Parts: sequence; structure tokens; C-alpha cells
Amino acid sequence: MTHYDVIIVGSGIAALTVASELCEKMNILMITKTMKTSSNSHLAQGGIACAIHENDHSCLHYEDTLYAGRYHNKKEAVELLVQEGKEIISSLMDEGFPFDKDEQGNVDLGNEGAHSFRRILHAGGDATGRKMVEHFLKKITNRITINEYQFVCDVVVKDGRAVGIITKTADENIHVYTASHIILATGGCGQAYEWTSNHPNATGDGLAIAFRAGCRLIDMEFTQFHPTMLYINGTCRGLISEAVRGEGAVLIDETGQRFMSEIHPLGDLAPRDVVARAIYRKYRDGHQVYLDISEIQFFSERFPTIAEMCRQNRVNLSEKKIPVVPGMHFLMGGIETDLVGRTNIDRLYAVGELACTGVHGANRLASNSLLEGLVFGKRIAKFILDQRLSSQESFGDFHWNEHEKTEVPEKGEIRKILTKWVGIERTHGELSWAVSWLKRYVKYFPLNAISYSIEEIERINMITAGYLIAKGALLRKESRGGHFRIDYPGEKPEWLEKRIVQTNEQRIGAVEV
Repeated sequence: MTHYDVIIVGSGIAALTVASELCEKMNILMITKTMKTSSNSHLAQGGIACAIHENDHSCLHYEDTLYAGRYHNKKEAVELLVQEGKEIISSLMDEGFPFDKDEQGNVDLGNEGAHSFRRILHAGGDATGRKMVEHFLKKITNRITINEYQFVCDVVVKDGRAVGIITKTADENIHVYTASHIILATGGCGQAYEWTSNHPNATGDGLAIAFRAGCRLIDMEFTQFHPTMLYINGTCRGLISEAVRGEGAVLIDETGQRFMSEIHPLGDLAPRDVVARAIYRKYRDGHQVYLDISEIQFFSERFPTIAEMCRQNRVNLSEKKIPVVPGMHFLMGGIETDLVGRTNIDRLYAVGELACTGVHGANRLASNSLLEGLVFGKRIAKFILDQRLSSQESFGDFHWNEHEKTEVPEKGEIRKILTKWVGIERTHGELSWAVSWLKRYVKYFPLNAISYSIEEIERINMITAGYLIAKGALLRKESRGGHFRIDYPGEKPEWLEKRIVQTNEQRIGAVEV
């Protein structure tokens, strides 16, 4: 076994931020199941929200985040996001990060849904995530060990403390590593749904690993469906950034009729949950929905990635209409952490989309995700640096039990179940059916997944994440943000800031409300 000071599982912006802060002072291993650039962060189009304009203020960003999150947010976490985020953005500018500029040389600030001010910094037009990942990889690549194409199966916990990880390579060989600190940063679980903006790697791995290890997971019912996925011949082909609507695009039906202004005061720039439900209902009623981009001059120059994606899918941009449909985009809940990323298991941390500090509440404000990774990634790193631990810790030998295998449903079947029964609009009957179907599989995976192949473990992880989402959605008897119950259509004061906690005790399903 090889020992490290820190093991980081994942390679998105949260993982890279931690690594960049620690790489000169600690021995670090970063593990990613495919390439180091294969992440949701790398795909992120919109940008980073930050109140840097002289007429804007962090207090406004704070209030917008609470409003979008339907006041389910943990306020201290939001304060840290908007205040420390501003400092980090300033540092990135000092480092020469290439944020897009206007003709006067000022940072070009965009607008997105539910923001009260133009405060979205972007790079490469609609390639902010890719530029950010490239920036951080340059800082760390020669200073840490990066193992690509290695799949983390489970975290090893001894006496209530995370001490190592078990991995598999493509040839199914097993490897074990130990560390003084283990950080999960694997992103979300969008691939559990049929339509998603997420990278193919986003199969809920970190969530399921944490659940099997005994972590507390909270707010799993709050799932964000992005309103505008490119929709071609019944399938989603990629994300159309909210920044497109921020620059003047509007939603129309097949007759050319706009419809968002009669649904919400912010119209086409309403919070994502509102817009996604409006589009969903249009399709449910037999309509089609398009983004009308006729008001955006030089569309291909401002959004080169999106324009190229449209061309590859034979969308004629000269017609100024892009067909769209909602798709699973972001998980607001996840592994419960404090404000320095600690879970309820000693020395095990979580950061980024799979973590839940409470910063997003019931619905994430647009372009707060990269900012979250930067802010809380830096906070974890600072906390770890403040610990005085021996780099020569010894944890002894690891032994694990192989379990009798059970049949695992195919990915397509899992996706159909989640999309149909645990989607944008939910009911008691549908959720009960989904929970029952998912639970009969999850109960066989209580301790570890090492007996299964990598592809089977991905399916196990999708089922586990799906079960936690469905169970949380069944228990929350109200509608708030990304969680909408047809049978409980309004927000209920008694549910405000009430959190559903799920843990793996013995076999499955201990729940606190």
C-alpha cells in the first residue's frame, strides 16, 4: 500500500482547487476514473457569478442566492460563498486568468436567471469551465500524482475514521492506497436520468461511496433540471447555457408565442426550477419549445461552443430557433458537510456538487457552482494545512469481504425509472413505486461493491443515488425549489429549513427529518 498525505477523488474545479492549495506542501494523489479533464466542470459554459461591478454588491448576490434557493439555504454558507468568492476571483485576475473583456478592456459581465445584476464572469465566450480547468491543471500537474483511468470502489473506514480507498483499473486489478485525509469530489449523478447536461462520468459514485461508508446525506430530493438542453429527434445533445437567455434569447412555442412573461415576473430569466417546469408542461400538453435567438447579434462569436454543437446537430442557426427541453443538471443535496468540508466520518471530506453545505438551498442560483468549488475547495485546503499530522501514519493491513453478487439492472432501465417517476413533477404514488423498485436492489449493496465489475459498480452507484433522491422526495410533503410535488404544490412554512437526513445503518434506509 502507498501512503499519501491527501487523496483527492475527482478532477473537477473543486478537486483542482484543493490540489492547487496543497501541492507545494503535501504529498497528494488525485484519482479520476477516466481523463483528468473529464468532468462537469470542464463542460461548464455559463461562467462564475461574482459581484465585482462598482454598482453591484455581495449583499445583492447573497439575497439572489437565497431567493433562488427558496430560503432553504444555510445563510452562513451563502455569506462565505459571496464574500470569499470575491477575494478568489480577484486573485484569479491577478494571476492573469483570461476572463473575457469588453471593448474598453473591462471584464465583460453577463446576466443569467434570478440575478438582479449583470455579474457573470466568463472566459472563451461559453468555455469558462474548460478555461478554468486548464488554468488549475497548469498549476498542479507536475506537483502531484494523478492516476487517470482508475475507479474508486469504496472508502475504507476503521474505528470511525477514513483511512484509505480501494480502486480498480480497467483490467479489474485491485489497488489500495492510504492517506491522512481523503476528499471526495466526484460531482453529481445526472447520468441516472435519460436527459442530462452531465458528463458521462457523473454516475453518483462519490454519493454512493459515502453512503456505503456511513456518511449522512441530506436534501437529496432537491434536483435541478436545466431548462434548455438541445433537443434533437427525441434526445438531448448538450447544454444551451442560461447565458443565452441572459443575452436576449426568449422561449417560444411552435407558433412563435412567448409564454414565460405570464408565468413569472422575471419572465425568461426566472429561477431554473420555474422555467424548467414551464417548458416541461408545454411538452406535456403537446407543444414544442424553442429558444428564439434573433435578438442576439454575433451569436456564433459570443457562444462558439454552443454554435458548433448546433451545427454538428444540423440546427440551422440562420433560422434563429434552437429546439430545447429540460434535463437533469445539478444536485443541491448530497453528503452533509460543515463549512470546511468535514463529513461525520473523521478525516473524510466532500466538496463540490456531491457535498451539501446548504449553500444552494432548494435550487442553485445560476453560475454559483464553479464559485462553490473554488470557495469550499480553498476552505478544505486551509483546514487541512492547519492540522499537524504525521505523514508516516500506519493503518495496518486492509481486509474486505466479498459478497454474493446479485443482478444489477442495466443503465437504460435505471434512467427510465428515474426520469418517469422521480422527474420534474412528482406524486406520492409514483415516488412510492420508484422507492420500492430501487430499494430491492440497494439493500444488497450495504457495505462495499468490490465484488462487482467497474461497469456494474457504476450501475450500483446510479441506483443508490436514485434511491436517495426518490426517498427524500417521497418524505418531503411540499414543493420547494427543484422539488415539486403535484399532490403538495405549495411551499409549507413548517418545512422551511427542515432537512431529510439519510444514512446507511446495517442494511438500508435510516432516515431523520
